[in-house]
Amino acid sequence: MHAWLCENPVGVDALTWKEMPTPAPGAGEVLIEIKAASLNFPDILIVQNKYQMKPPLPFVPGSEYAGVVQALGTGVTHLKVGQSVACLSGTGGFGTHTLAPAERCMPLPPGFSFVDAAAFIMTYATSHHALVDRAQLKAGETVLVLGAAGGVGTAAIQIAKVMGAKVIAAASSDEKCALCKSIGADSTINYAKENLQNFREAIKALTGGHGPDVIYDPVGGDFAEPAFRSIGWRGRYLVVGFAAGPIPALPFNLALLKGASIVGVFWGDYSRREPKANAAMMAELAQWYGQGKIKPVIDSTMPMAELKAAYAHMGSRGVKGKLVMVN
Repeated sequence: MHAWLCENPVGVDALTWKEMPTPAPGAGEVLIEIKAASLNFPDILIVQNKYQMKPPLPFVPGSEYAGVVQALGTGVTHLKVGQSVACLSGTGGFGTHTLAPAERCMPLPPGFSFVDAAAFIMTYATSHHALVDRAQLKAGETVLVLGAAGGVGTAAIQIAKVMGAKVIAAASSDEKCALCKSIGADSTINYAKENLQNFREAIKALTGGHGPDVIYDPVGGDFAEPAFRSIGWRGRYLVVGFAAGPIPALPFNLALLKGASIVGVFWGDYSRREPKANAAMMAELAQWYGQGKIKPVIDSTMPMAELKAAYAHMGSRGVKGKLVMVN
């Protein structure tokens, strides 16, 4: 097998494409031949030693991937050799083969493409957990999605529309706003054209002065506070991530004045702490995919050997939806 090996987490340039022995699965593991692997924001942080999870060195990055089961470890009974699966294991995806915990493998129903499957679990699980479980989103409510053209943003738009909500998508270019409209957003804001005050005014205008019921924020940074100041009465502000870099500090009095909630979203821990609820959620998402209600937005696919170029594209914030590496 071959894989991109991180022996020194000082950045993407230190990754090397190496040949290594194909491992045999241990108890509770499966060997997967990787067909596709998506690039997520944590995959950038982890090779810079900036992510909360710091795997022992050396490791193969690539948190999310899909492929075919090649071998089973002892105790694995719910999967079989030759079965197509998707997996989110945190590492191992950027190669030709990997060992994966069987419990984290999602069997793929017929018709679920490897490219879509590799771009599915992290974004849709995060967005479903955020909107349905944490925000308790109801039909007829209004959702403001920040960073709406990214992986979790596009998933959030689709899930909010399935739930019967109105969606305002905020993104950083007219092209990205057009993409958001094409997948169901009711209206858009190009915040690259707005100063912070105008951003608030745009939200106010699009909500008839009431403000959004739910704000989905995977970005953080400068627009978090003006977004929160625009929130409606009893609004829920979903703290999903900080793709912009800076972690905002929101004045608590704003939550008091609006009767609003600041709600943390950490799907990874939810999946471990509440596995039955998570499994039911994933089954519903797979059903929605089969019904054509949701579908990952794929920016582009690139050969696995071009991983460093893919990292550069991701780092430029030019990606719309998900970027997927294929073998």
